[in-house]
Amino acid sequence: MKSADIRQAFLSYFEAHGHTVVPSSSLVPGNDPTLLFTNAGMVPFKDVFLGRDPRPYVRATSSQRCVRAGGKHNDLDNVGYTARHHTFFEMLGNFSFGDYFKRDAIRFAWQFLTETLGLPREKLWVTVHVSDDEAERIWKDEMGIDPERFSKLDEDNFWQMGDTGPCGPSSEIFFDHGPEVWGGPPGSPEEDGDRYIEIWNLVFMQFDRDAAGTLNPLPKPSIDTGMGLERIAAVMQGVHSNYEIDLFQNLLEAAARHTGHADTSTPSLRVIADHIRSCAFLIADGVLPSNEGRGYVLRRIIRRAIRHGHKLGAQGNFFHKLVGALDVEMGDAFPELRESRHQIERVLLKEEEQFARTLEHGMGLLEEALSGLEGDTLPGETVFKLYDTFGFPFDLTADVCRERGVTLDEAGFERELEAQRERARAASQFGADYAAALDLEGETAFTGHDLLEDRATVTALVDREGNALARLEPEQRGVVVLDRTPFYGESGGQVGDTGYLELEGGRFLVTDTQKQGGHHLHHGVLLEGTLVVGAEVHPRVDASLRAATVRNHSATHLMHKALRLVLGDHVAQKGSLVTPERLRFDFSHFEPMTPEQLAEVERLVNEQILANAPTRTEQMTLDEAKAKGAAALFEAKYADSVRVLTIGADDFSIELCGGTHVARSGDIGCFHIISEVGIASGVRRIEAITGEGALAWFRAQEARLNRIGERLKAKPEQVEERVESLLERNRMLEKELERLKAKLASAAGNDMLNEAREVKGVKVLAKRLEGVAGKELRGMLDQLKNKLGSGIVVLGVADAEAGKVSLIAGVTDDLTGQIKAGDLVKHVAAQVGGKGGGRPDMAQAGGSDVEALPGALDSVPAWVEERLQ
Repeated sequence: MKSADIRQAFLSYFEAHGHTVVPSSSLVPGNDPTLLFTNAGMVPFKDVFLGRDPRPYVRATSSQRCVRAGGKHNDLDNVGYTARHHTFFEMLGNFSFGDYFKRDAIRFAWQFLTETLGLPREKLWVTVHVSDDEAERIWKDEMGIDPERFSKLDEDNFWQMGDTGPCGPSSEIFFDHGPEVWGGPPGSPEEDGDRYIEIWNLVFMQFDRDAAGTLNPLPKPSIDTGMGLERIAAVMQGVHSNYEIDLFQNLLEAAARHTGHADTSTPSLRVIADHIRSCAFLIADGVLPSNEGRGYVLRRIIRRAIRHGHKLGAQGNFFHKLVGALDVEMGDAFPELRESRHQIERVLLKEEEQFARTLEHGMGLLEEALSGLEGDTLPGETVFKLYDTFGFPFDLTADVCRERGVTLDEAGFERELEAQRERARAASQFGADYAAALDLEGETAFTGHDLLEDRATVTALVDREGNALARLEPEQRGVVVLDRTPFYGESGGQVGDTGYLELEGGRFLVTDTQKQGGHHLHHGVLLEGTLVVGAEVHPRVDASLRAATVRNHSATHLMHKALRLVLGDHVAQKGSLVTPERLRFDFSHFEPMTPEQLAEVERLVNEQILANAPTRTEQMTLDEAKAKGAAALFEAKYADSVRVLTIGADDFSIELCGGTHVARSGDIGCFHIISEVGIASGVRRIEAITGEGALAWFRAQEARLNRIGERLKAKPEQVEERVESLLERNRMLEKELERLKAKLASAAGNDMLNEAREVKGVKVLAKRLEGVAGKELRGMLDQLKNKLGSGIVVLGVADAEAGKVSLIAGVTDDLTGQIKAGDLVKHVAAQVGGKGGGRPDMAQAGGSDVEALPGALDSVPAWVEERLQ
């Protein structure tokens, strides 16, 4: 029975028994910030079990994709070396939310295994918790399980969501592979053998554990079960290793083709076949390789797969080529994989290309460290240097060391890592916000969506030290809290408003507005008068700055949608800043945008501005907003009622947003992108301008072009042609200069040859050059070696102002068996406070002691003579 058939049989069985088939959720948990990845079938239903997320069904079934690599649940190091560890797997599950309980859960499982799948009863073994007499009676009396194939265990059969909260006993079903396989039943001393393999876990959530550890009965007990698809497929297909099932066999064959290694039982091929599944699905779910969080785990998995491919002899980039084979195996069951195939291939190829550079450099450094190792333990300092300075992953260092029989000093590595974290923490100790600890009651009503001026009452005053005040005096800085305000408090990337709070006989200048809890904090200084708690004020927002900010904020929404249209649905907001001057938008994308892509984004946004469509805002539930297609920040927390902004013709952009916006898209005026750069691996940043800011930028560019035209004595439309002409003339002059330099160098070389000394029959030239740049040494060295025919050359130049010495050494091919250029240049460099190295025939070095250069060069003949003896 194929894996796809088992998956479908499971879902169909439970659908026929009143369960709603729920599609697999993303590998990025949407409801649990404590989890790196979805690692079990129940994760998407966690809030349902806790009563926070009511669903229109009380029974559900799913085949949930899961990843265990990083954090508490991390199987990465075992993958490829055991029969059943994976970074990616599918969890088949059925769930009851206060509907059926133990009797039906047990009956469903037993019936599916023995009737639908046809597994022999005598091949199954069941365990329950020692305290669960009810489950024991159901299994023995109603299901007729053989008491000889039944165990009562302790902690192995009790499940809990956390230290507190829902928990309960569980019942596990094992498959017996027979006496020809070593191992004992669950609970026996031999239980770690491969004879009895757990295939299904039924969790009976019937208690709520409180902080004191007391188990209180839940009013609505629930069911959570999980069965690994790969494990049950191995049973149904009569194999002992998950890697022998149909899903993996085709992936292993594809990996063998692309690495050139035919033995599909090789652990490295298994690593590659496993890792392409987790990598492809993580990218499909919006994770991109980076140096932190989920992106870092993805990068580790990709690089581990690549390293194992190279270990097998794979040439060039191969990993991205496996996505097609994975699509054939799993694309029907997971359409999102098929839809994202080309995006996945592009991301993996780019990561392969980047890692190739890191791997080549890092492997050389690691080989050097291992070759000079005294003993069989690689110091933690060395491992950390490879990791931190050269980007060489810890687990790859561990893999190489394991193959060489070398132990890693993990404790030393962790010490170095923690020291680095401490340095980072110390460097980020900024001064605290003096209003951060303010304890306020009630909340500030925000009226700024409709008003720029209002009437309000002062509810609190705070000084610079965070002390509550009864009054503010002239020129005193502080924070003013009002019962209502039109001032927008910084949030969602939009900066806080500025303006004035006018009061009888005085004015408070608002320099910034922040949010704390439900309050808007007006930061600033009292210009005149006296401000007291309870005073009536007239808040007035700076209308021109608000209008400029609003234009940039609305343009950000249009640009976000345009980016997704041009680059793909993987684009997700990673951060933003909206000020009156410009907008800044950070988004997920794996490579620099081309000029054509930037132009298309700009065209789409300006097209929507010209459409001048009215902007709509609506309040609705979060589910209604999602059904409407509203985009939201994935990690953000939203209230039950959300504000949905629609901007552009034909509902071009629909997003959740509490910020302030233009009334019509045409109010933005115009839009122009001024820069696009990378700020982190997998994250790009665009800065853009709108309205009056864009017009000012265009005027400045025009003025600059006119000034350049005046200097070139050309009209603006002739500037490009004139610059091309000047560049061509410059290229010709540079070529002529190089020709003359070469001629002079050749003449100088002939003169220098006369200074060569003969040491034991070998010509040796060690010379300090004047008026020569360090980058020109290589060409001069090659000329001198050619003219010598046979000999040794060392050249040095010094920059006294910069305190820099550049050295190069060359040895003709006939002498490299006796003298190595690398050894020679190291000898000279050591005397000028530097180091270097290179090939036997040519090596380079640098140093900092300019005054020591003459003596260092003078020592060359004696050093050569000593080596020639």
